[in-house]
Amino acid sequence: MSGDFTPDQKRYLEGFISGVQAIRESRGAAGFGGQVPFQGQAAGQSLPTPQEQIPSGPDAIHLAAMARQEKAGKKLVAQEKAKRDEHPFDAYARLKGLAAEGKFAKQLDDFRIRFHGLFYVGPTQDAYMCRLRIHNGILKAWQFRGVADLAEQFGGGYSHVTTRANLQVREIGAKDGPAFLEGLVDIGLTARGSGADNIRNVTGTPTAGIDPQELVDTRPYAKDWHHHILNDRSLYGLPRKFNVAFDGAGRIAALEDTNDIGFQAVEVLDGHGIEPGVWWRLALGGITGHRDFARDTGVIVPLDQATKVADAIVRVFISNGDRSDRAKARLKYVLDAWGFDKFLEEVEKLLGAKLVRAPAGALAPRPESDRMAHIGVHPQRQAGHNWIGVSLKLGRMSCEQMRALADIAQDYGDRDIRLTVWQNLLISGVRDEFVAEVEEKIRAIGLDTACSNVRAGLVACTGNRGCKFSAADTKGFADQIATHIDAIGLVVDTPINIHATGCHHSCAQHYIGDIGLIGARVAVGEEDTVDGFNILVGGGFGTDATIARDLVSEVKGEDCPAVVEKMLRGYLANRESEAETFAAFTRRHEIDALKTMFELEKA
Repeated sequence: MSGDFTPDQKRYLEGFISGVQAIRESRGAAGFGGQVPFQGQAAGQSLPTPQEQIPSGPDAIHLAAMARQEKAGKKLVAQEKAKRDEHPFDAYARLKGLAAEGKFAKQLDDFRIRFHGLFYVGPTQDAYMCRLRIHNGILKAWQFRGVADLAEQFGGGYSHVTTRANLQVREIGAKDGPAFLEGLVDIGLTARGSGADNIRNVTGTPTAGIDPQELVDTRPYAKDWHHHILNDRSLYGLPRKFNVAFDGAGRIAALEDTNDIGFQAVEVLDGHGIEPGVWWRLALGGITGHRDFARDTGVIVPLDQATKVADAIVRVFISNGDRSDRAKARLKYVLDAWGFDKFLEEVEKLLGAKLVRAPAGALAPRPESDRMAHIGVHPQRQAGHNWIGVSLKLGRMSCEQMRALADIAQDYGDRDIRLTVWQNLLISGVRDEFVAEVEEKIRAIGLDTACSNVRAGLVACTGNRGCKFSAADTKGFADQIATHIDAIGLVVDTPINIHATGCHHSCAQHYIGDIGLIGARVAVGEEDTVDGFNILVGGGFGTDATIARDLVSEVKGEDCPAVVEKMLRGYLANRESEAETFAAFTRRHEIDALKTMFELEKA
């Protein structure tokens, strides 16, 4: 019967058998975490014949990929072995048992518990952090209030808006982790799959459905993909994390070009052999921490086919992503190795149909985003209504502020809280006659709807106050920069983004900032170091997408406010016109010339 298999099928089965045999030899005949990996195999039985060795169950695609890589002579990383030994979803009862004993999940159990949304953040904090899943970044006022109640009961009494338009809560004790997770479910939310090797929070245009210029309301598409992920276990346990975003061409960017998959709403013009109207343009491979944006594939996707296409893309990645090198385990590296044509061919095989390619000139230019539309009052497409962007200090809110914002959204808005990738939030549906009253209520709780361009464009990751990977206190020094610039009265009259990230993971996407800072340890004397940063310039996103260039290295954190002041003064004094942006200014000059204008020769 061996003649019934093609050479590719034989190699597939040989690899899978090799992986299984390796496990059996190292762990006995117990199988995968005590589970039976094949249909018809009982404990103690020999492996089935090749014709019977077809993997089954939702984890089969992952187990087969692991086995093929081992067959090819690659050594699986510890995280892959951990997933094979005990799927993290199967570990929940055991991890909950650890919590009952007051113990945090450590080492590989810390990795497993991240599948449930909890992150042990020691040694910086002896606590869990919980990151939620909020599709399109939109939740109801009562849910927002519920998160505040949970953060107060089980966490540190505050939350942060993240750079994926999400919420995370810190200082959750060992015994309280499961209670926090289960409390989220009680209010219709979840943290499932928000960490580790999974498809992360699904982002979309924050003004979806209310934006005067949008081409597509991204909410139903983000929601469909969100629930597709939640209800298919085979989409968990990827080679590494995976990001998907939908941008409906609204006024506030979703930064879809920094995602593994970016769906960009585009208008197809008549006369090109394609049905005219609005489609998704497909971009792949964004990972700005590795200096790459998602690139246009030339493919356009019918709006209602986004989930189907994304599913196929993820499955090709699951089968072919590198499970032996965590640094090269992202989609970008499959695309680099294969090229886009081969990758898309594999996607088409799974789909059973050809993807649609858009010829040159078939797409209308997309509307440009407004880099300041996430702050202040802006008219909606619904006449007489507005969204109001609330300025948060690097994403942080107290529970009292969260409850007050929920009350405002409930009493004066449409009962939605809309989070943005700029670490702030919008209250939508506010009628014209209530705008002034809402702004006053926001100021009364210590927040505002207006701020300087520097403060509005400031983004920072958690930093070393709560992340062991960070080399610097990113939030602390970022705040010092904005506070200093505002205090001296230096006005930057063009939009500017300053992104401060703590390490090479680039959670704050320093490479896309007009000014990017990445944490570094700066030597002081012969043996000591202090928090500091390497500084970059000229990054951008969207139609202005550019990876920032290195400007100066090892600047002490305490010196960064003065250095940024010099950079901004040099820009304002030497720009060609008032309309020239900081990014455009820095890109037309060589680095040495910029250092001279910024007076940084000795920095």
